[in-house]
Amino acid sequence: MTNSLPYAGIRVIEFTHMVMGPTCGMVLADLGAEVIKVEPIAGDNTRKLLGSGSGFFPLFNRNKKSIALDLQKPEGREAALRLIATADIVSENFKPGTMKKLGLDYASLSKLNERLIYVSHKGFLPGPYDHRTALDEVVQMMGGLAYMTGRPGDPLRAGTSVNDIMGGMFGAIGAMAALAQRERTGRGQEVQSALFENNVFLVAQHMMQFAVTGKPAAPMPGRISAWAVYDVFTVKGGEQIFLAAVSDTQWALFCDAFGFGDLQADPRLKTNNDRVNARDWMMPILRSRLADRSAADLSAIFEKNGLPFAPITQPEDLFDDPHLNATGGLAPLTLPDGRETRVPLLPLTLDGERPGVRSQPPRLGEHTHELLAQAGYSAEEIAKLQSAEVICG
Repeated sequence: MTNSLPYAGIRVIEFTHMVMGPTCGMVLADLGAEVIKVEPIAGDNTRKLLGSGSGFFPLFNRNKKSIALDLQKPEGREAALRLIATADIVSENFKPGTMKKLGLDYASLSKLNERLIYVSHKGFLPGPYDHRTALDEVVQMMGGLAYMTGRPGDPLRAGTSVNDIMGGMFGAIGAMAALAQRERTGRGQEVQSALFENNVFLVAQHMMQFAVTGKPAAPMPGRISAWAVYDVFTVKGGEQIFLAAVSDTQWALFCDAFGFGDLQADPRLKTNNDRVNARDWMMPILRSRLADRSAADLSAIFEKNGLPFAPITQPEDLFDDPHLNATGGLAPLTLPDGRETRVPLLPLTLDGERPGVRSQPPRLGEHTHELLAQAGYSAEEIAKLQSAEVICG
């Protein structure tokens, strides 16, 4: 499938770290592009993160090559420029001004190659905030997402790096759009993606709710749900399961399946809106009646009747998910320390196939010599760069 992937033949040089920029490169790499990760001599700091950051590097840097250059030295910048001369796309996510100081900003590079597409991933798009240092949690707090996720008075960040990952995805979408436009105009362009604006896009539905109703959206745990049965239930053995019946048809199926004829016949529970208004007394009845059933039993009944349900799953449980394993949603991956694991693929298919892992997350500088040789450096020149600690690998 490699040669048939849509971006086969496209070369990307990325100056990225952490999550946002590497996600952009991962998407393009998974879709066939040759993505070359330019790392400092000491390596991307993401390689060394602990705790919640320990999975960043192996996840977001598969299907890439690594070259290690000291960009603070003229010889390192020259090597980067020679690589960029062969590129379709440059991607970066450093603080504003960093790439300009290195002479690797869009204004400088576009003079050398008008076809170059340059993707910048930042905290904010240009404007009054663009000097600020942003993190996913920062923009979740200032962008309304933490307010909507937590209980009233208790803002809480979402449980994954939603803005970093989606910001990188939008960077990739912008690069794809720029490639399509270049086919028509012959010219590249600068693409910008930002954490804050991404977060605002995520909460836009709540902004529009206010625009339509004139009423502020309540935090998700404290909201008035649009659906009567749409909640987590604690059942036999303390297990938890999410159960839903979001239409009058589903309510009838639910009552039939569990023999709740009295509830189905109750005129106070006739419509979904009636049941929403009755949640204060209806939900305790449902919780009591379902409390002695096992989560497995409830899952089987809901699945048989086509009703929405979900076990409360921890991320590590997904390695054993039967659907993911049956559909090839997890691919073998070798971690930097040599251990074998599996990793989720892009959540899409192309002609019925999931774009897979073609190459493992690279070792630091693994492709340095190969790439410099392709850029025209002789073996003697490469050895000289290595002895001067301009490169490693």
